Amino acid sequence: RFIGVSGTAATPARCGTRGRPSTVREVVRLARSGQVPEGIVRRFYAGEHEFAVARLGGKAYATSNYCTHLDCLLSSGKLRDDGIGCSCHGSAFDLETGEPISPPATEPIKTFPVEERDGEIFVGVRPGEAPAGPTRRMRREL
Repeated sequence: RFIGVSGTAATPARCGTRGRPSTVREVVRLARSGQVPEGIVRRFYAGEHEFAVARLGGKAYATSNYCTHLDCLLSSGKLRDDGIGCSCHGSAFDLETGEPISPPATEPIKTFPVEERDGEIFVGVRPGEAPAGPTRRMRREL
């Protein structure tokens, strides 16, 4: 058993498709479903991980919270018909794949599997996976 956000118990899940090896993920509770209404993006934390959680077309999505262009918070941006937009310079990303769909960003953001059940939003994180953070600042420090 794993312990999720707010001390709630979370169980490991195996994610994968036929022909590929399964990957074990720690499933953690991020929020109540009602905290992320349609068309809204919000910031949530699970341990050291920081997520932008959005609801578009009735489906919840979780991504890293930093734009790959200049590290602005995606949770401060707005949802568009085709993804999540950064409020700083207008970059936008596909919520399913993380791929940039509008410049100036050219690198994808991380996306995470999401499950909604019993009025709660859960996200899958690989055990030991480094939190996605402000990459521009990290590159500058190297």
